[in-house]
Amino acid sequence: MVAEEPIEPQLLGQLLEISPTKVEELCAELGAAYESDDRGFVLVRVAGGFRFQSHPDLAPYVERFVLEGQSSRLSAAALETLAIVAYKQPVSRAQVSAIRGVNADAVMRTLQVRGYVEEVARDPGPGQAVLYGTSRLFLERLGLDSLEDLPPLAEFVPGPEVMEALEQGLRAEAE
Repeated sequence: MVAEEPIEPQLLGQLLEISPTKVEELCAELGAAYESDDRGFVLVRVAGGFRFQSHPDLAPYVERFVLEGQSSRLSAAALETLAIVAYKQPVSRAQVSAIRGVNADAVMRTLQVRGYVEEVARDPGPGQAVLYGTSRLFLERLGLDSLEDLPPLAEFVPGPEVMEALEQGLRAEAE
């Protein structure tokens, strides 16, 4: 309960002198017990580890308490940029800008400052551009255990018939 970040099963196993597999089993049992007791908190697996957090049903109340007097929502541009980084990582600022069609430097800096995006590598090509990826905080805030838990991108892309209709509409207006 005192950890700020999710604790990995390997570390918990070392601390408790039991195997990480046993830690996983015990945490699953404990989490199920908390859920069945209808407690105000849950034990969840997130960002590769375990963490206590408030029960999702209490989110409106916790949010009201935590955000009282604050307004720190991400802009549409920041959310769009974050989605690009999440699905295309590792990716350079130039690649993000090319996908968005506008300069993404300021938005990328904002995402870095907030801790959602971090430098993960360098491009081996000319100039050795910095490559970015999402951080552990990103996974934590979205309640994901790993990037594999992101919803498939295909769910958000229109089908070929919609794209063809859009292209036909654009051609008709251009004439």
